[in-house]
Amino acid sequence: MMTETQENQVTDYLIFQQLPLDILLEIKDHMISQISDIRINEHLSFEDAFLKVKKSWDGEFKMVSYLLFSPVELPLIAKKVMKEKYNSLLKKSFLIGLIFFGINLLLIYSSKNQEEYKLFFRLMNGVFLLALVAVWIFNMKIWKYTKADLKYKGKCFYTMYQKNVGLMVISAVSMIQVVGKNGHYAYQFFKNQNTTEIFGVIVTLLIPFLLQTAIIFTLLNFYEHKKSLKKLHNFLEPSVK
Repeated sequence: MMTETQENQVTDYLIFQQLPLDILLEIKDHMISQISDIRINEHLSFEDAFLKVKKSWDGEFKMVSYLLFSPVELPLIAKKVMKEKYNSLLKKSFLIGLIFFGINLLLIYSSKNQEEYKLFFRLMNGVFLLALVAVWIFNMKIWKYTKADLKYKGKCFYTMYQKNVGLMVISAVSMIQVVGKNGHYAYQFFKNQNTTEIFGVIVTLLIPFLLQTAIIFTLLNFYEHKKSLKKLHNFLEPSVK
């Protein structure tokens, strides 16, 4: 069995590697398991087993650049985990965005006139703004933990999802502009076969789709961040929920 002091040594070592705290705890579990196995199988002391494990992980902690964390560098293992999880969230966001893209086309064909579609267009995009506002209002207690520069003990990020608040704000501001539009070009193209403004049609369809996908991505990221905070309750203030 590993003592609390020995576990703290592993934690302090990983904090020194500047890992986000949720990744840190995941790696910590792997390290503790490896150390225990080596101690049993090779009859080594904790110090010797820990040293052997650190050497096996050494290449994973070299500092590399990552666009989402630029200009700050982060450990290679953190970049690998983040890319895998972000790619998964991007795929989900893209698929959900495609569903709303299809709904938009259905609204065009089902609208009786331009004014009716304008209402549908604004309502659908307004829903995304409403979702963002609702998230802000109902999660006020944990917003301080979304700051990109907030670190655990001043040494490592709380979770890997903190860097996406800027994208959420940019998407929200951009969506406000979209809600003020009326979708005129897309409606004229599909309902009246007006092909004189193809560029306008592309912009009218593409910009809302991209912004909706971005908002979905930021919302999924936020709730992953929230789940991570719940898992980290032993490291955070008791008031976090």
